[in-house]
Amino acid sequence: MALKKNLDLEKINDNGNVNSLKTKKLFRNSISKSGKENKILTTFSIEPSVKKELEELFQSMGLGWAAGIRFALREFYKKHLDEY
Repeated sequence: MALKKNLDLEKINDNGNVNSLKTKKLFRNSISKSGKENKILTTFSIEPSVKKELEELFQSMGLGWAAGIRFALREFYKKHLDEY
């Protein structure tokens, strides 16, 4: 069975990068159709040993890496909100 291409997403932007176009379309609106807020991809550097320790901690809490980081950031924000 052949799949029909979504020509709107397959258009190549000025840089010739299809993934860039898909990413822009995904993050264009902060609110999705379902009313939920879209997530924003962030990156940071961390030492492998620290990441392993955090992964083990998050796993013991029943969380994956991304969910654990989001949880930790929310808790940090709550704890330090009144300081500012």
